[in-house]
Parts: sequence; C-alpha cells; structure tokens
Amino acid sequence: MGMIKCNSCSNEISPKAAACPKCGHPNPKAKNLTVRQTLGYLVFGAIALAYFAGGGLEKQAASKMQSIESQVAADTVKQYEIAKRQGDPIQACVQAGMVSAAYLQAKDESNYQTWKSIERNDCRKAGMPR
Repeated sequence: MGMIKCNSCSNEISPKAAACPKCGHPNPKAKNLTVRQTLGYLVFGAIALAYFAGGGLEKQAASKMQSIESQVAADTVKQYEIAKRQGDPIQACVQAGMVSAAYLQAKDESNYQTWKSIERNDCRKAGMPR
C-alpha cells in the first residue's frame, strides 16, 4: 500500500492514518469505520460474548464427550464379541468387565447393569466368581 501526502504539510502518511503525525491535519482519505460496520462488530461481539458466557463451549464439549464415551462402549462390545467367539472363557469374563466399565464411564446405567450381569455369568463360567 502506497503512502499519500498530507494536504497541509506534504509529509508522507499512511492512507489509513486519521491525521498527519507531523502536523495533526485530518486525513480526508482515511478509511474510517462506517456506522454500519461499527454496529456489525458490536452485534458480532455481543453474540460471541453471549455464546461463550452462556456456556456454549461447555455444552458443546459435554455433547462431544458423551458421543466419544458411547463410541468407546460400542467398540468394547465388539471386542467382547470377538473374545466370546474365540471361546476363551477368561477372556470373555475380562472383556465383559471392560464393557461394563465403559458403560459406567458413559453414565449409561441400564447398559451398565446389563453388562455387570453378563460379566458375572461369564466370570462364573470361567471359574472366577465375582
């Protein structure tokens, strides 16, 4: 961006400068914010402030975390099914415990109770009563 000359003292100034730094003469070519732009920035700032102060990020993070925990639980169920198909009762017991722990972490009470029952049965079959 090129410099312009001050209309009063001919000093070179930035076209963005509101006034000449040497003589203080106002720069008629300065690109000042319009009222519309200023209002736009204020509205945007108010919306951003309301979002952050109103817990928008916390709600978004909690939702994402719940989604991750549910996916972890679903993945551990798949691992349990693999262990069960392989026929090793001790591995089935251990994996059932991992599934119940994943549902506990996800705060899913009904699935947690279901998998604790499966864990007890699998561990009893493996000779490891719980």
